Amino acid sequence: MKSVIVSIDVPQTPEQVYDFLDVMAHHERFTDHYLSDWRYGGPARGVGSRARVTASLGGTTTDVTVEVVEADAPRRIVERNVSAAGRRLAHGTYSIAPLQAGGSSVSFTYAWTRAPLPDRLLAPVVRAMMRRANRTVMRRLAAELARHASADGP
Repeated sequence: MKSVIVSIDVPQTPEQVYDFLDVMAHHERFTDHYLSDWRYGGPARGVGSRARVTASLGGTTTDVTVEVVEADAPRRIVERNVSAAGRRLAHGTYSIAPLQAGGSSVSFTYAWTRAPLPDRLLAPVVRAMMRRANRTVMRRLAAELARHASADGP
């Protein structure tokens, strides 16, 4: 299946964005519109941090294990997602790049490595649902970054 890519520009520096995204518990704040019942494991941040969540999307619910498998501060975080009793394997990659005028461009790529037959048969629909959900994720991430920056103060 083709990947889904969404992005947003934010005023925070790549270091600020990375530091926020590096903490697994922060992801609950901007993904809880379709990911719930967060249960954390491993370190709080960095490679090996993980969460087990319940994903509700398109009228279906499934448990997903999300684990950070690569981290390259302040540019990239890669998460492995396993669901559908191991029949669905995907990687979510946050890429952070500085903008010339200041701030950062943040993109999220969701790439399936393995997908169950129903996902493959309905690939255009599945991709559209993921794109819509992840566009919302990006808008909510921008709002959370702003809240987090103002909470830290000058």
